[in-house]
Amino acid sequence: MYLNYRANSTRMDKINIVLADDHVLVRNGIKAMLESDTEITVVGEAGNGMEALEAAKSLKPDILVLDIRMPEMTGLEATAKLNEYSPETKAVILSMHDSEEYVIQALDAGAFGYMLKDTDKIEFIKALKQVHKGNRYFSGSVSNVLTNRLLTQKSGVRKSESEDHYNLTKKEKEILRMVIDSKQNKQISEALDISVRTIETHRFNIMKKLGVNNAVDMVNKTLKENLI
Repeated sequence: MYLNYRANSTRMDKINIVLADDHVLVRNGIKAMLESDTEITVVGEAGNGMEALEAAKSLKPDILVLDIRMPEMTGLEATAKLNEYSPETKAVILSMHDSEEYVIQALDAGAFGYMLKDTDKIEFIKALKQVHKGNRYFSGSVSNVLTNRLLTQKSGVRKSESEDHYNLTKKEKEILRMVIDSKQNKQISEALDISVRTIETHRFNIMKKLGVNNAVDMVNKTLKENLI
């Protein structure tokens, strides 16, 4: 069952937010961060996509912030159904994944924004205020994914068979280059200005895409198939 804070809200002129993430500690942290801004209030929380839709239907928030990977129903699935439950509510995806696949799926589902979980407080709040005004907002690396896709489509550039097969993103290739250069996660994190945890997630996704189980096999396969 979702959490409803509407009864405790005394300011109806604020930007009303519902948070959907299956980790309570994550929701608590985001809630505290957002409510440090006097123009924002969190009116409800949900632990999965279905609860998020129920909260949106009941509370009619201005914005529904969703993680992608949640039990019962994902954030992307909930975003696609949001219009049926609360047409005026805008969806913003908050995820640790910046893969082209997720970003495009979020756009296709109707998301107004896509932010990464390592986005700083100032940009996150700015993004929500822009979305509230009816504008779309994507964090820096996500914008790069969209720009690269549009440029590729416009120029008619066709990916090689290996790129098509593994679907490595620009960010993943950038990280692969650094791994091949013997850079450690902390060094990569500092160079790309993203968290070590995000780097670890990227590396896990790369290995999953390549079908390997360790860094050595990941590097060997990258070099053997000339993936970067």
